[in-house]
Amino acid sequence: MTKSFDLIVVGAGSGGLAAAKRAAAHGAKVAIIEGDRVGGTCVIRGCVPKKLLLYGSLYKEYIANAESFGVKFKDAYIDSSILLSNVRKEVDRLNSIHINLLHKSGVELINGWAHFINAHSLIVESNCDNKRFREVKGERILIAVGGYATRPSITGSELGWVSDDIFLQNKLPKKMVVLGAGYIACEFSCILNSLGVSVTQYVRGHSLLRGFDMDLSKVLEENMQVNGINLNFQQSIISIKGNIGNLNIKSNLGEESITGAVLFAIGRKPRINDLKLFNSGVISKEGRIIVDEGYQTNIPHIYAVGDVTNLVNLTPVAIDEGRVLADNIFSNSSRKVNYKLIAKAIFSQPEVSTIGLTEDQAVADYGQDNIQIYKSKFNSMATALPKRGSPCLLKLIVETSSQKVIGCHMVGEHASEIIQMAAIAIGMGATKYDFDKTMALHPTIAEEFVTMR
Repeated sequence: MTKSFDLIVVGAGSGGLAAAKRAAAHGAKVAIIEGDRVGGTCVIRGCVPKKLLLYGSLYKEYIANAESFGVKFKDAYIDSSILLSNVRKEVDRLNSIHINLLHKSGVELINGWAHFINAHSLIVESNCDNKRFREVKGERILIAVGGYATRPSITGSELGWVSDDIFLQNKLPKKMVVLGAGYIACEFSCILNSLGVSVTQYVRGHSLLRGFDMDLSKVLEENMQVNGINLNFQQSIISIKGNIGNLNIKSNLGEESITGAVLFAIGRKPRINDLKLFNSGVISKEGRIIVDEGYQTNIPHIYAVGDVTNLVNLTPVAIDEGRVLADNIFSNSSRKVNYKLIAKAIFSQPEVSTIGLTEDQAVADYGQDNIQIYKSKFNSMATALPKRGSPCLLKLIVETSSQKVIGCHMVGEHASEIIQMAAIAIGMGATKYDFDKTMALHPTIAEEFVTMR
C-alpha cells in the first residue's frame, strides 16, 4: 500500500532535517528518507568530526607551550588512534540524537535509498538484507541529498582518500600528501600536521583559499609553513602507485616521492546521479539541480535546498534554506535567505574568519578611491610567555561615503567566535563610527576591531 505525505524530504542532512522538522511543526504530515546515517555530511563526516579532530590536534601547541606557563609534562603525546575512536563514538551519539529528534517532531524516518518513479512518487530500496522496496507519494517533495567529495581523473586515484575516509582510520600514517587549496585542504593539513603527521600540500594555483581576502590567505600560508607544512604551489599530482602506507606519487613537474596516504580535497559535487530525476521531469544542469529564489525546480511541487543546488555549500545556509522553505509553504510567510552576508570560518591553525566583501570585491564594486582599509597585525598575549605562536591579523573594509563597514576579516585565536558577533553588527549596517564608539574590552584580541585608526 502506497503511503502519502504532505511533504517528502529526500536526504536527512542539515537542510533536509531543518525543513522536515519545521514543516512538521506547522502541522504537515512529513516523511524523510535516508539511506545512510541521519545527520548528513556535517554531522557524520564533515564539520563535527573535523572540529573534534581539531580540538585534539591543538594539544600539540598546548603541550609545547606548557612549560612557559609553569606546567610540567613528561613524555606527553597525542595518540591519534584513541582520538579517532572517540570521534566516531561521538558521531554515533549525535546520529542517535537526530533520530530521536525526528521522532519527537512527528517526522517519519524511512531508511533506504530513494529514486523517482514519477513526479509525485518515489521508490525506496530498504537497507535490510532482503532489499525490500517501498513506494511513497508526496504532495510536495524536497530534494536535499547533499554532495560528495570528488577525486581527480588521474592514474591510481582509487588509492587516495577523500575527507570521509579520514574519520574511518584506526591510526594515521607518518607522512601524508594533501591535494587542494580550499578550506577543507587547509584545515586537514593543519590538523594532520598537529597530530604528528608530516604533511605536504599540493596547490595547483599561486595561493591558498581562492575567494577569501588575500591578506588572510597570505598570513595563513606563512603560518602553515612556519608550523612545518610543506606547500608546493603550481603543482599537482598526476599519478599514484603502490599500496596504502607506501604510495609513490608523481607530480606534474615529474618529481616522485613516497608517502603513507594521499588526501584529495579538491571539491564536492551534488549527489543526484541515483535519483532518476528524468522520471520526475526535474531539470539539472552541469550536475546540479536548478531552482528559483523559492527553491522551486521546474516542477512546481518539487524543491531542492543545500549542496545539491550547488549555490552556497555551507551547513548554516542549508539549514536556513530548509526552514525558510518550510515556513513559506506551510505558514504562508515570505521569508528569504540573505546570501549577501554569510559569515565563514576556516578551522585552520590559526583560524580564519570573514563576513562581507573582500578587499578585491570591494574595489570591484565601489572603486579603489571609494573604500578605506583598516588593518592591525600583532602577536596576542597568548604568545608572550612561550615566545612563539601565530600572529593575528584583523581587517575592516569601509565604504567611504556612508562609512559603513562592508567587510570584516580575521586570522587568529577564536576568529570564528569573534566573527559571529561582528556579523550581527555588519548585518545591522554598522558604520566605522559605531565600531569606534564601542568601548574596548581589554586585554582581548577582538578589541582591535574597535580601536583601529
